[in-house]
Amino acid sequence: MEEVKTGRGSILCQNELFNLHINTFIKNNEDQSVSNNCHFCFKGVFLVPYLLFFCTCGVPLFLLETSLGQFTRQGGAACWRKICPLFQALGYGSQLFLFYLALCYIVLLAWAFRYLFSSFSSELPWANCLNSWNTDKCFEFRPNQTLQEFRNGTSSVVEYWERRILELSSGIEHVGNIRWDLALCLLLAWLVCILCIWNGVKTTGKVVYFTATFPYVMLLVLLVRGVTLPGAKEGIMFYLYPDVSRLSDPMVWLDASSQIFYSYAVSLGILTTLSSYNKYTNNCYRDCIFLCLLNGLTSFVAGFAVFSVLGFMAKEHGVDISIVVESGPGLAFIAYPRAVDLMPFPQLWAICFFSMIIFIGIDTEFVNIEALVTNIVDMFPSIFGNEYRRKLLLLAIGIASFFVGLLMVTEGGLYVFQLFDHYGCSGMTLLFFAILESVCIGWFYGADRLYDNIKDMIGYHPWAFMKYCWRYLTPAICTCTLVFSLVKYTPLKFRNTYEYPWWGYAIGGALALSTPILVLLKMLHAVSVTPGTLKQRLKILCTPAADLPCPASRKAMNQEEDCQFFMHAG
Repeated sequence: MEEVKTGRGSILCQNELFNLHINTFIKNNEDQSVSNNCHFCFKGVFLVPYLLFFCTCGVPLFLLETSLGQFTRQGGAACWRKICPLFQALGYGSQLFLFYLALCYIVLLAWAFRYLFSSFSSELPWANCLNSWNTDKCFEFRPNQTLQEFRNGTSSVVEYWERRILELSSGIEHVGNIRWDLALCLLLAWLVCILCIWNGVKTTGKVVYFTATFPYVMLLVLLVRGVTLPGAKEGIMFYLYPDVSRLSDPMVWLDASSQIFYSYAVSLGILTTLSSYNKYTNNCYRDCIFLCLLNGLTSFVAGFAVFSVLGFMAKEHGVDISIVVESGPGLAFIAYPRAVDLMPFPQLWAICFFSMIIFIGIDTEFVNIEALVTNIVDMFPSIFGNEYRRKLLLLAIGIASFFVGLLMVTEGGLYVFQLFDHYGCSGMTLLFFAILESVCIGWFYGADRLYDNIKDMIGYHPWAFMKYCWRYLTPAICTCTLVFSLVKYTPLKFRNTYEYPWWGYAIGGALALSTPILVLLKMLHAVSVTPGTLKQRLKILCTPAADLPCPASRKAMNQEEDCQFFMHAG
């Protein structure tokens, strides 16, 4: 096992760094595939835009960000200052986006903890209609359920989710009281995440040895159990059978791009931050290809695990599978609880499933927060440069996020959550970031220059297709998808029926525009404060830092790192 002493002052194991990369986007991938699974509602046609984005955006951007972090030894914000100071604003925008993302993931964790604790009861509380929170319209699931019952009644699982867990109000106008059981679960989730990253990546690298593998084991268990259930074949066919007419739906393309960007963690600054801890001569190209293929395979397999269970549910109730497909949080907290109740030993399957969701969420959350903290430290080293102030910053982020998150565990909290999830964490924002990243590298810093930088680090050039993606394909496809999504935009509706008040949409719009506007304002500010004529300013702002490694530095950097390693070992 090789030890690496990086220029960032942390002694790390190269295997731990690799695990962190696996942890980062595989957990995002599983979280998108299992707990926020809206894209699967588009059936097999989703695979067409998914493969297009995989080849032209996912893999090229993954290589771009990991190579930048490894080359500059800087996080997701400071690296752009080294490469092209004009685009340093990208780092600020991505950190704000990460903050929104962290707020949403932590609430998912709170819900999952609440369900996990309920799973230890002698009978699952969502399995019957004999509880105080149930209504006269409540019905329990049984074989050969009629379609009329589905449409006119409310299942015991839905009532448990809405009336017991959330105590859901009639709209965002009625936020109501804080659900204190969820607030305690939210506090527990934050405590776990903060403890995982209290000592930085040194702690995180150790934690992921377990947390990166456990969800894979559980996913495999659920897959084996799912495909052996009656009706699994029909569910899998629903997943794979393409409906070509849906290709004209902009949500198919936007969800495909969101799935790629979230599951690969590109345009978030996370990959750049983690790669900045790599050894200079680490083969980032090999890691990129391996991890991207692993990620794509995980996403594909997760679909089998999900839809085999949905097929089983449809067969048990005697209805079409489209009736039982849920999207958003409903898949994790309605559809799967409903499925495990139909299985033998339902408590065991519920504990396994929600344990997997919790490990997925914790992994995603502590990597997001670690990246956020590291980037802030990189941007303001004079303020947060020492370990004590870094921990104070971590506590401040955790405390502030906890109090903001309390809004999402009120009786109207689900409406607030959907605003943050749909607008603040919009896939359109990630498309905007991807366009700027690829334009910066392809046309300002130079695709050929980064291509040569990668050769300097790994000893050979990667596939030439990558640099053509950075320059042409990635910005073109992302721009077309972004414009298409804006033209076909429809306002958010809760359950496709509840319309938010005008001020709710105004808050959503402010969340959606906050990150792009921040980026553009920071770019304008950089131009305005730089001395000289406009041409001179742009030349200064587009000139890479003088202290970047030069092309002939590979051997010298390797010798320096070896020397540092032996000094540490001694």
